[in-house]
This record gives sequence, C-alpha cells and structure tokens, in this order.
Amino acid sequence: MDLFRHRRASSIGLPALVLLIAATGCSSADDGAPTSVPRPGTKATKLCQKLDTSLPRKVDGLDRKDPEPRSALTAGWGSPAIILRCGVPRPAKMVDPKVADGNDPDAIGGGVNGVGWLMEKRDDGSTRFTSARRLAYVEVTVPSGRDTSSVLVDLAGAIKKTIPTGIAD
Repeated sequence: MDLFRHRRASSIGLPALVLLIAATGCSSADDGAPTSVPRPGTKATKLCQKLDTSLPRKVDGLDRKDPEPRSALTAGWGSPAIILRCGVPRPAKMVDPKVADGNDPDAIGGGVNGVGWLMEKRDDGSTRFTSARRLAYVEVTVPSGRDTSSVLVDLAGAIKKTIPTGIAD
C-alpha cells in the first residue's frame, strides 16, 4: 500500500515539476527577449559575417546558443546569455572627453589580447563592451556574475582575425 501511495504522489508531483521547470526556463528576460540585429553598411556587414564563422563554440566555458532572430550579426553563449552584436553604431561615450580623461566611472577604456574595448556598466548589473579601433564595432554584453576577462580573451582571436584595425565609418 505504501508503494502505491508513493507512486501516486509522484505522478501528481511530476506534472507540477515539469510545469515549474518550463516556467523557470522561460522566466529569464535574456533567454526569451529578442536581440536587436544591427544594420551596418555593406563593408561592416561582410566583416561581421566573417567574424560569425570564426567565433568560438564556447565562451567562458559556455556553449554557443544564438539569440532570436537568427543573424550572422549576432551570437550568444549560455543562459543568461553573453550576447555579441557586430556592426553596431559607435557609442557616444567613445568620443566623450570624460571617458578619454578617465573621469567617467561608468565607462572605461582598455584592451585585452590586442583588442581595444570601451567598457560600460549598465543599470541591470551587466557590462557592455564595444570594440575600439576596428573597421566594424563589435558589442559584447556580459550578464552580471560572469567573468568578463575570460569572455574577452575567448573572443579576441576571432575579432583580430576578421575585423581589421582602423576607424569604422
């Protein structure tokens, strides 16, 4: 009799567990929200398409899982996702004199493995990096709690290989 009760309790609990897992899987704003696809010019688009084919399968130990809508201009890894967008417009903070002087605590310039970056802290705790001195701007958004340095190290080789140095239009 105890075995029957245990099975019955499990069969009632299983649908609830499946529902809870499904709801939890859909609850992250990063996972369900579409990623805005940049609209660069022809030259930057070709560079970004080359970058897409050179991107690593894993970033920060996370498997590639591209966001919706699918595009050669966007890529993602993990959940909550690290999101890369290629061909974004130049951030206004790249020409802000406060950033150049190091006086803006929310935007800092630096480099990792030969790729220059503008780092911006965001209100949601994530960090947005935008490549500097490349013929196409590459933006990488790293959710809070992730190791940003390993993300940039993992991406640097592909960016250096496919996006030449220079000033983007």
